[in-house]
Amino acid sequence: MKAYIRKYYYGDYGESKQGPADVSTGARNKHEWPLWEIFIRSKQGLDHKHVGSLHAADAAMAIENARDVYTRRMEGVSIWVVESKYIHASNPDEAASLYDPANDKAYRHPTFYDLPQELKHI
Repeated sequence: MKAYIRKYYYGDYGESKQGPADVSTGARNKHEWPLWEIFIRSKQGLDHKHVGSLHAADAAMAIENARDVYTRRMEGVSIWVVESKYIHASNPDEAASLYDPANDKAYRHPTFYDLPQELKHI
């Protein structure tokens, strides 16, 4: 009995002879790597910013690939990776009803507070 082993390398995620795999359908092929969202914190920044997406087999590979793709000039100090299936977002069409309860709480706006001069990042 012969056993066949297929090796997968970076970038091998569901490509066929017809071209690259269609990852927009949501149908998961067992050969497709999951999609990861990449967030980078720059040297001057205080927060992480979304810079793009990539496919990787696991979180460690996603961090390595993100380092190679998005921080080639040593501009980042921290990388976050989140598998796309774990990100949930509100619907922009429902923004009015979502933010409506906050509109009547004007006291929460920062215009009512005097900030000291020492606070530079607010």
